[in-house]
Amino acid sequence: MQTIMGRSLMLISVLVVSLTTVAFSQTDAPENPEKPAVPPTQKPREVVREGTMTIKQMGSIIALLDKKAKSLRSGVWQFTIEKNTVIVVTDPKANRMRIMVPIRPAEGLKLEEFERITQANFDTALDSRYAIAQKLLWSVYIHPLSELYPRQFIKGIGQTVNLALSYGKTYNSGLLTYGGGDSRGILRRQLIDRLLKQGIPI
Repeated sequence: MQTIMGRSLMLISVLVVSLTTVAFSQTDAPENPEKPAVPPTQKPREVVREGTMTIKQMGSIIALLDKKAKSLRSGVWQFTIEKNTVIVVTDPKANRMRIMVPIRPAEGLKLEEFERITQANFDTALDSRYAIAQKLLWSVYIHPLSELYPRQFIKGIGQTVNLALSYGKTYNSGLLTYGGGDSRGILRRQLIDRLLKQGIPI
């Protein structure tokens, strides 16, 4: 008998809660059912970018670093730093950019070399990276486009070139070594400092 009473009380409680919910929903309903309440319009949130980079500014910086730089198409450049071909590719719609320096054909890379470049990616490559694409080994630097500041962009170029230059030697991008890895190379900070002096007047 107590069990039946207990179940009845539970059912009554559920019904009370359900009816209360319905009552609240009816109270909140608009007085004129033909004109449903329109939620207040919300202003779209503005996307705040950390940096200041634009395609035009990027082109101006590249022109300072290499007067013979070529604009292959809008947002894509090819130029030379330290006798290394540098390619910069941007995608404004996706808000991305990539700095690339080809190093060597990927074919023929030995297991020991694969191990060494992945070790470098952990500690000495820093913001740039070794990567393989289109059957080539590259030094690359990838970053959101509009979040870049001029100094970041120039440092990115310097790191990417340094990583290509130091392939087979110190595997170093030229900035600080991130601790905890296996690499202990010689830093190449001089190139980055020189590029900053050339490109920073923008």
